[in-house]
Amino acid sequence: MKLARAFAALLPAVLICLTLSGAVHAQPAAAPTGDPAQSAPLAAPTTSVDVSPSGENAAPPVNGISVPSLFMRADILVKIVLVLLLLASIWSWTIIISKWLALSALKRRASKFEKVFWSGRSLDDLYQQFAPKPDHPMAAVFISALREWRRAFEGGAPRESMLSGVKERIDKAMSVTIIRETDGIENQLGFLATVGATAPFVGLFGTVWGIMNSFSAIAARHDTTLAVVAPGIAEALFATAMGLLAAIPAVIFYNRFVNEIGRYTNRLDAFADEFSAILSRQLDEKAQ
Repeated sequence: MKLARAFAALLPAVLICLTLSGAVHAQPAAAPTGDPAQSAPLAAPTTSVDVSPSGENAAPPVNGISVPSLFMRADILVKIVLVLLLLASIWSWTIIISKWLALSALKRRASKFEKVFWSGRSLDDLYQQFAPKPDHPMAAVFISALREWRRAFEGGAPRESMLSGVKERIDKAMSVTIIRETDGIENQLGFLATVGATAPFVGLFGTVWGIMNSFSAIAARHDTTLAVVAPGIAEALFATAMGLLAAIPAVIFYNRFVNEIGRYTNRLDAFADEFSAILSRQLDEKAQ
């Protein structure tokens, strides 16, 4: 009887322990038996996404380099250099065009005069035609020589002892005329020589000044990125380009014009020598 009562007292405690143990080791609920989840990739968004940088660290927009923008961004001293080089280039081209046309006209008139001179017309007829207004150097040389010739015969035929003096005066008159006419043709060529010699150095001065401004900008911003350095360097190199743009045509055409004028002067000298020989021969015939 005592054993039955003890078993009956322990039975509730054993049932409680078995219940707690089953709750701890209970299995999870069964997994769902529906269709598996979709694994297809997500579709791309249809609206545009703004990816432009914002804030203080955003890079400045890069604009195309043009001549007006370079000039407007340049320092005031660089602007003065650019304006001077532009004016020098314009004036150089004005001289180049005018000299080209003038030399072409002189060569045409000289050829025409030589054709008339050697056509057999008398010297007096040519003198009457060109004496009022000689329109080119060769005609001026002819008029100066024949004017001196006529002065020698104002008091009659010169004596034989005076022939050498007359010839010398005629040659001197033609030489002075050639020098005067050549100086007129060479007028303004000195400006081309000056531009050709100094324009590169003026442009180099603007370049040095622009580079100094670039370094100053680097020091002020504490930044060495290309966006900070490139504008100043572009302005500086633009000054060099303007200097070369003014100097190269000036040098080329200055050398060409000097050669052309030299050949034309030799042509005048040759004509003066031939004409002097003709007058000397006539003097000798009149003195006999």
